[in-house]
Amino acid sequence: MPTIVCRTCGRVVYTAAPIEALFAEERRCPRCGAYLEADRRGGTRRHANRRQNPADDPGPPNGLERRVAERRQGKRRREDRGPFGA
Repeated sequence: MPTIVCRTCGRVVYTAAPIEALFAEERRCPRCGAYLEADRRGGTRRHANRRQNPADDPGPPNGLERRVAERRQGKRRREDRGPFGA
């Protein structure tokens, strides 16, 4: 699904057809009336996975779990007394 953007107001319009197939009046932004353009970031920007475990070992690397306890030991805020103020 092609993404068309308005560079004037920032509106994103999703269409079923490429911008070249639209009529002139359909190429206008419904919010501000400026001409729409194809999104420059159309493709995926990630070229490879940053972290990937081997297929035969889907667990943590080297079998070590880094976190042994919960992250938060206490309450988040001093005023955090629960949803009913108890």
